[in-house]
Amino acid sequence: MREIVLLSDLRIAEVPVKECDEPLVDLRTVEAFRVDQRLADPEGAFAHVRLSVADRLITAQTMLPRSLRLLVVEGFRPAALQHRYFTESVAAHLAAHPGWDDRRAYVEASRYVSPPEVAPHVTGGAVDLTLCTVSGVELPMGTQVNATPPESDEACYTAFPEISPEARRNRDILGTALRSGGFVNYPTEWWHWSYGDRYWAFATGARFARYGIRETLAP
Repeated sequence: MREIVLLSDLRIAEVPVKECDEPLVDLRTVEAFRVDQRLADPEGAFAHVRLSVADRLITAQTMLPRSLRLLVVEGFRPAALQHRYFTESVAAHLAAHPGWDDRRAYVEASRYVSPPEVAPHVTGGAVDLTLCTVSGVELPMGTQVNATPPESDEACYTAFPEISPEARRNRDILGTALRSGGFVNYPTEWWHWSYGDRYWAFATGARFARYGIRETLAP
């Protein structure tokens, strides 16, 4: 696999942000693809993304075979929830590895949970998704969405070589469609794609990110 740049890399935090103030839109109102309920929250934040992200997802859907749909699992994540996820992950690493310092735990935690200050989901620019049939049956992708590197033996890494030919084919179909929409992948998570955030800007060479952190679903 090629070199992986993690969100903990200091170069990501150095990317400037020019907030464009695009609104968040509810993907449950878009008929082009399906929205899964496994991470649903009372406010419905999980189903929201920035307007251009929604438009680009529609573009990606048009690139798929007619028999397949994008199945969205999670979009926007409030900043407080992201902070809690990351803090808990760092604490778990420190507890499991008493010899580690805070920086080592920070870096290891960021392989799966994004540091809050650069997290794509809190901008509304990121989306976790997979493929399903028209009737909603998920396709084999090598791991479940949100599998961690330890529990999957790193099979959650997008380019992991030791998955079935069918899973590789499905990951390639998903990736080709999303790249056609201008998305970039976070390479430790085959299901995580983003547009307009700092990681996207770094990966594409854009001069700045379009989306900054949104604290809540409300403007």
